[in-house]
Amino acid sequence: MTLSLPKTRWARTIDGAWIAYQDFGDGPITLVMILAWVSHLEVYWEQPRYARFMRRLSRSMRVLTFDKRGMGMSDRMTGVPDLETRVDDVRAVMDAAGVERAAMVSWANYGPELAVMFAATYPERTLALVLDGPVHIRKEPDYPWGITDIEQVEALTRLVEIWGDDEHSREFIPYAFGDAPGDAPIDDPEFLSWCSKFARFAATPGGYEAFERVWFETNVRHVLPALHVPTIVRYKTGWGPEDEAEARYAAGLVPGARVEAVEGVAGVPWIEEPEAYVCGIERFLESIRREEVELDRVLATVLFTDVVGSTEKAATAGDREWCELVDRHHTTVRAMLARYRGTEIKTMGDGFLATFDGPARAVKCAQGICEAVKPLGLEVRAGCHTGEIELTGADVGGIAVHIGARVGALAGPSEVLVSSTVKDLVAGSGLVFEDRGEHELKGVPEPWRLYSVAS
Repeated sequence: MTLSLPKTRWARTIDGAWIAYQDFGDGPITLVMILAWVSHLEVYWEQPRYARFMRRLSRSMRVLTFDKRGMGMSDRMTGVPDLETRVDDVRAVMDAAGVERAAMVSWANYGPELAVMFAATYPERTLALVLDGPVHIRKEPDYPWGITDIEQVEALTRLVEIWGDDEHSREFIPYAFGDAPGDAPIDDPEFLSWCSKFARFAATPGGYEAFERVWFETNVRHVLPALHVPTIVRYKTGWGPEDEAEARYAAGLVPGARVEAVEGVAGVPWIEEPEAYVCGIERFLESIRREEVELDRVLATVLFTDVVGSTEKAATAGDREWCELVDRHHTTVRAMLARYRGTEIKTMGDGFLATFDGPARAVKCAQGICEAVKPLGLEVRAGCHTGEIELTGADVGGIAVHIGARVGALAGPSEVLVSSTVKDLVAGSGLVFEDRGEHELKGVPEPWRLYSVAS
């Protein structure tokens, strides 16, 4: 599918600023892409290599990108916003897009700091963290990989002088995009012209200078040990041993972080062919998603109920009377669920699926439902099974749910049928069971011994 230029939207922040963002792609995971340095969302898409990279990324994931406050299409503010304000801006973009939880991906200079701070502040909204680039810029006694104050002043002075100037776009490239691979169009007139335009649209020279001074003073290294989200720190194989050492230093500060080598030399990944780079992100995030599915399992007792002979009763009663009867049935069942601390998962026509944190409560609730609906002229069948269930939002799944449904379907009118697991777990509860023998349950590999709860 060809991805056209995404529509630019705006998110309103808590202090009234407007942050430009784009929302495109589709997949089970949402990726918040924190663009490096300065940016302009729509001018970026005029660069074919950037468009190619984003199209590949959005093939398997939903992607959110945004212009940081003060640059690109976001509000230009008086003064430079601090890191805390920028974190709130990321949250505002996620809220505007209706994204509760996402993976944070950042690269090159100044993106990783913001990603780290967001993940530390909002771990509940951060699925994972992918850091590609330095977590600190300034060289310190205990951080030998950055640049010195003198080097920063020299670079900053020169960049401000040539900012957006077509005649100096070739000199601008190493500052903006770092090292470039051999096939990069660094001498292509169209690429050079785009670089100059990008600078002019992304920020003013004065605005860039102010941002750069604040970023240079920012240090998030003390936040790294407080990260509690899955984290991977990436480095390019073409950068040499110092860059690998810098990546391993950062990963060493984050509990459980991994280090990953990525083929290439470009400081900005969209300059290079995207397949290997994006595949690495996909593998990491898919492993996190699979792990979360495994961890989102809890031991619970599932209860299925179903009205016996509902089709015939509906035909006899007529639509209006049957609807009223079903409403009274639902009210009765929900009252029993509340009494026995059950959680209603969903209704299925005239049936219910509920979960309980104790098997005895589930069985007693089933008995209560069977008796409570009799005055309505109804009989229900009920089935219970205890096992690991998978939490999928407001719904539940897994083999335990399938077994519970099959058990319930085999129950007779006003009968509560349970699996052998339930019977074994409620020993000493005073419940009495009658053996109903072994049964083949559709879709379940082995036969199960079932028991009827005695009145």
